Amino acid sequence: MEKILRPMSGFLALIISLAVLAAAVWLFVTGIQSFDRGENGGVQITFAIIGFIAFVFFIKGLMIIQPNHSRVLTFFGKYVGSVKDNGLFFVNPLYGTQKISLRSENLQGQTLKVNDKMGNPIEIGAVIVWKVGDTYKAAFEVERYIEYVKTQSEAAVRHLANSFPYDNLEDEHADITLRNGADKVNEILEQELSDRLNRAGIIVQEARIAHLAYASEIASAMLQRQQATAIVAARIKIVEGAVGMVDLALKKLSSEKIVELDDEKKAAMVSNLMVVLCAEKAPTPILNTGTLYQ
Repeated sequence: MEKILRPMSGFLALIISLAVLAAAVWLFVTGIQSFDRGENGGVQITFAIIGFIAFVFFIKGLMIIQPNHSRVLTFFGKYVGSVKDNGLFFVNPLYGTQKISLRSENLQGQTLKVNDKMGNPIEIGAVIVWKVGDTYKAAFEVERYIEYVKTQSEAAVRHLANSFPYDNLEDEHADITLRNGADKVNEILEQELSDRLNRAGIIVQEARIAHLAYASEIASAMLQRQQATAIVAARIKIVEGAVGMVDLALKKLSSEKIVELDDEKKAAMVSNLMVVLCAEKAPTPILNTGTLYQ
């Protein structure tokens, strides 16, 4: 369990260490001078050595933490706590320290070739924004937490691709597809990443699908299928509109008594109008200079 420590400021320890260093240098110099005069300077030299040791002791205990960084402290293998404040601090010089960044990081996952729910090979890649939330878990629950994030993120993206179809061409009843799911798919990916990375104390801030496409070996066939589906859908709309326009034309001609048409002429008119309205190219008109029956 993470424990937050707030150690004492290191400025006082820095001042003391500099004062001890100055005193040690002065004692060492006076001790040498005493030997030069034939006097016993051993006491000064001894205290100078002790002063140097104390200086090293204080200096080793000083710790500088940059903004959005932390230090995990251990004492002979036992977890002591984590320091997340920034500045200059003094801790027990015998503590072991491990630096862990608390900054947000981007993970640009590689493009993976996997099968979707329907078995179609697709290419998928994701961008993940994450940061360390629990320094204890990141330091001790997993081995090399950055590699853990990369591996588990790839596994989560593969599982997401296997859970949903690419689109609803083969599964018309699919509520969520990778292509049309958008925010819902990203939300599912973010939740799965959070569940997987929680063991390492990682907070997933954002997860988005950055690349999604059919694999190259079936991309051409799927494109033709999508085009055919789009053409059929467009034709259905054209026919529906044409039928409505023909019906409207017949009703207008009849209600306003512009012309009286028998069933045969109505059938011919309907045929001509449907050809005109549903044709891909503009029709070439033929003018009848005689009567309707010639």
